[in-house]
Amino acid sequence: MKDISEVRKEVSFREVSPEEEGGRLDNYLIRVLKGIPKSMVYRIIRKGEVRVNGGRTKPEYKVMAGDRVRIPPVRVSDAPVILPSRNLDKVAVLENCIVYENDGLLVLNKPAHIAVHGGSGVDYGVIEALRALRPELRYLELAHRLDRETSGCLIIAKKRSVLRLLHEEFREKEMQKQYLALVPGAFNKRGCTVRAPLERITLSSGERIVRVNEAAGKPSVTEFRVRQAYSSATLLECFPRTGRTHQIRVHLAYRGFPILGDEKYGRRENDAPFVPLGLSRMFLHAEKITFQDPGAGKTVTVTAPLPPELRDLLEKLEPFPG
Repeated sequence: MKDISEVRKEVSFREVSPEEEGGRLDNYLIRVLKGIPKSMVYRIIRKGEVRVNGGRTKPEYKVMAGDRVRIPPVRVSDAPVILPSRNLDKVAVLENCIVYENDGLLVLNKPAHIAVHGGSGVDYGVIEALRALRPELRYLELAHRLDRETSGCLIIAKKRSVLRLLHEEFREKEMQKQYLALVPGAFNKRGCTVRAPLERITLSSGERIVRVNEAAGKPSVTEFRVRQAYSSATLLECFPRTGRTHQIRVHLAYRGFPILGDEKYGRRENDAPFVPLGLSRMFLHAEKITFQDPGAGKTVTVTAPLPPELRDLLEKLEPFPG
């Protein structure tokens, strides 16, 4: 059998982009070094062959924009990605979730409950699944991220040049995202803009969360508008003007309106009345994304329809009287 692996003979250095910020170091390396076994990733980190800003670190370290990552010589494979057979049906579903595509990129209406990439006990993610579905494509990389429980628009680049241009749009804040979130109670009818600095912390239990910290947090801004008021809840349009981890979720919880179904920042007592109506996941959906498509040479707006479980829940709610 032909050996289709290659050895990277020299140490290389990569700078973490703003859109890659917040991911674990092990997942970052798995994405960068396509085809490398996970066991090797942990081995080169443990041995100190991987360095971040000149120092040793751990697999769970959350990379930051601007971090300089030293990558040692490793053997990577160009073999097609093969997923466990038990995942094939789930993977095939993703083919029907593509809502926009051209030679340079595609936009997926990502289902909830699937991570954007594998690692940390996750067999596979969106990017591994797409590589298995499209083995003829030599290059497929995430342009940005969505939380595992969030559905909606996710851009995947098919060319390195396209990925660079998309990252530049993110840095220059030229890319506009619109989310839908359902929160309990009556929100301000005129909407609001939340400006609350966010900080990532690790609890004594080891859980990693984000919280508002006026002194140590990074500037974070989200605009909220009311799309539909119901008798017991409010459907909000959310426009993140910065790109912090869990930004929409934390800003809404900070204002006293945690997203329904949010197990990390929400409240079970808020969720309870909606469970009999079909609430089974966090009600956060990346509905729309507007960006300059490098391949089309024009501004493109892509919309991802609400998944059935969220649409059905809304249909069972009573509109606010009047």
